[in-house]
Amino acid sequence: MNFILLSLVVLFLPVSALADTDTVTTAVSLDLTHHIIGYLSVFVTVAAYIAAMSEEVTELRKSKPMVLGSALVWFAICIYYALHGQAKVAALAFESNLLAYIELLLFILVSMTYLNTMEERGIFNGLRVYLLSRQFSYRQLFWITGALAFVLSTIINGLTIGLLMGSIALAVGKKKPEFVALACVNIVIATNAGGAFSPLGGISTLFVWQRKILHFTEFFSLAIPCLVNFLVPACVMHFWIPKETPDAIQEKVVMRRGSKRIIFLFMLTLAITVSANVLLELPPAAGMMTGLGLLQFLNFYLTKTTHEQESDFAYVYRFYNLDVPKANNTRTFDVFKNVGNVDWDTLLFFYGAMMIIGAIGFVGYLDAIASFLFGQISPTLANIMIGLSSAFVDNGTLMFAVLNMHPDLPPGQWLLLTLTLGVGGSLLAIGSAPGVGMLGHIKGHYTFTCHLRWMPVILLGYFASIAVHFWINARYF
Repeated sequence: MNFILLSLVVLFLPVSALADTDTVTTAVSLDLTHHIIGYLSVFVTVAAYIAAMSEEVTELRKSKPMVLGSALVWFAICIYYALHGQAKVAALAFESNLLAYIELLLFILVSMTYLNTMEERGIFNGLRVYLLSRQFSYRQLFWITGALAFVLSTIINGLTIGLLMGSIALAVGKKKPEFVALACVNIVIATNAGGAFSPLGGISTLFVWQRKILHFTEFFSLAIPCLVNFLVPACVMHFWIPKETPDAIQEKVVMRRGSKRIIFLFMLTLAITVSANVLLELPPAAGMMTGLGLLQFLNFYLTKTTHEQESDFAYVYRFYNLDVPKANNTRTFDVFKNVGNVDWDTLLFFYGAMMIIGAIGFVGYLDAIASFLFGQISPTLANIMIGLSSAFVDNGTLMFAVLNMHPDLPPGQWLLLTLTLGVGGSLLAIGSAPGVGMLGHIKGHYTFTCHLRWMPVILLGYFASIAVHFWINARYF
């Protein structure tokens, strides 16, 4: 037992503490970059990320290693600080990172709840049926799904848009697998590009907005560069799309009661969120939570008035000349059920990622990296390199890491970083949530290899968007 206690003391003492036990007691963060705590933090971080990225192979949810890894790192740091009489310093650092995560959590939680409610009401299925029934050609559907992904991803998370548009491409292209593959690659590019210039659709962009580094309207100066990023590879892939027209399906669009009001409330929620941030300087989470309250009252109203409405499938009963039954309470949606059905694995992954990156920054490694990236090389080259790395590492994690480096950058460079991190994930199928989601949802048609085949033209769009950004946004530098 004494040996174990002695070992723990040695572990949490500085390297030179065996010779000098008079430790630093000032209320400042300590540099642990060359201490065993720092090395342990790096090892746990790398191991957690490797485990998270191996989810498809190990079938271990990506949130589990990240949450456990962040806990281990912070406990090690806090124990070390407590042994040196500075427990409060580490605790305050933890709370600061936790607050940043809570703001992100509330924002995404409300957004996902609205999306789950719209899906339950049949809104997304209605869009799918409409597109499939119009008898568009393969080339038209290629551009329509891409354009819709680009536009909708400005206000809806990329994973939802990717799965929705991917399912449309799969439904119409069962006889043309080459169309499905190209359409899915195009959807991934369009989704990432659309989310890169809107804080409401992209995680990395949302981080910058939450930190009040850029004004909400400044992000829209990236609209044209993002459009270029989408159009360059799409124009090249266009010539490989079959010219035929698929068979149209005959299916009636059915959306349940309250669907239009839910769409209106979602748009109103976004308007409140932006207005409250711009005019009152409230965090985006405040406006989103207001929208959640409005959705709950709509749920209450629909529940109380359900007995006055006909069944959602009244047209079927009329077709067979049967009495149309009244709707029952089970047809109304449950807000709390939709809250429970959000993608908690992703939300918890972001908790682990943000906390573990915050710990690495608190240890001192991010300052060392920042001095190299934004001190020894040009910020432009640094931002381009960081953007390319987002093909392997989640862009939200990378952006949070850069924010914790606190680099002194002009608005133009922050916009460049937002652009490169947003669209850099399109280079590989595993580089973004839409790509990863469709790899699992559209197996056999959309693969890592088929996406990799088009990486050269995607890379061309990446650098073209950067060139356009420097051209049209020169005033920000």
